[in-house]
Amino acid sequence: MDLSQLKPPAGQTRNKKRIGRGMGSGHGKTSGRGMKGQHAISGFSQKRGFEGGQMPLHRRMPKRGFNNIFRKEYAVLNVSRLNDLPGDSFSPEIIEQTAVLKNLKDGLKILGNGEITRPIHVKAHAFTEQAAAKIKAAGGTVEVIEVVVAPIKRAKKTPRA
Repeated sequence: MDLSQLKPPAGQTRNKKRIGRGMGSGHGKTSGRGMKGQHAISGFSQKRGFEGGQMPLHRRMPKRGFNNIFRKEYAVLNVSRLNDLPGDSFSPEIIEQTAVLKNLKDGLKILGNGEITRPIHVKAHAFTEQAAAKIKAAGGTVEVIEVVVAPIKRAKKTPRA
């Protein structure tokens, strides 16, 4: 079989609709846009999901569950991956420099998947119990970094005169 001889099945391809090429073409004058109206005007565009003023589907659907706006999303790293990295001391900054993780998000969390065969010192924002136990069993140390949360600034109320 020669790839240069492949053709689509009969009836699959159509000619391009040539708009604005005179009345004889069937797409002259208004060029398939009809008479007046917002769709007929040049430069018309509409937002995704717009349904002509009707309440859009994504707003008609019921919301489910609870979305915690204060949720912390951690970048995760397994113990087995730490075992493969060179060096014996790891912190979020070092891990980001070695390009193991591109985005630390709200912090670094160490997970306990895999085995560790050498003593290492790890600084992270969170550890699973299994990960901390494996690192300590191999003779390493675990240090939890506290996440600094900026206080919410509220506008002071001014007394009325």
